[in-house]
Amino acid sequence: MYVTETPVVVRYAETDQMGVVHHSNYLVWFEVGRTELIKELGFHYAEMEKEGILSPVTDIQVSYKNPTTYGETVTVKTSVARYDGLRVTYHYEVVNASGVICVTGSSTHVCVKKDTFRPVSIRKHLPDWDQAYKRIVHV
Repeated sequence: MYVTETPVVVRYAETDQMGVVHHSNYLVWFEVGRTELIKELGFHYAEMEKEGILSPVTDIQVSYKNPTTYGETVTVKTSVARYDGLRVTYHYEVVNASGVICVTGSSTHVCVKKDTFRPVSIRKHLPDWDQAYKRIVHV
């Protein structure tokens, strides 16, 4: 299984009144991990968007296991859980320095035309991405 590991240092602004990371920040960290995975594959969202294709989230799941706090360094582990030529589901684990899983989650994305928001086939419109996803999808 292909996994990208992206370190994140917890910033004070990401914590809540209880001193733990506010739940909404994990979604941002998922995006950081997903973007890094795509970059490691040799692609960039910005280039895809210049071609008039966007990749919105159609579903997101998050499960909170253990808190993270200001000053900690955590690792966002990102992999491709499912890919069918149209939809991509990424899997995430946020792990602290002790190896404890703090958060798990997934996000599902489709590609759409920027001007119409109609779905497009990754297989057909982004064949290099298609081949890369097929190589790394976790089965």
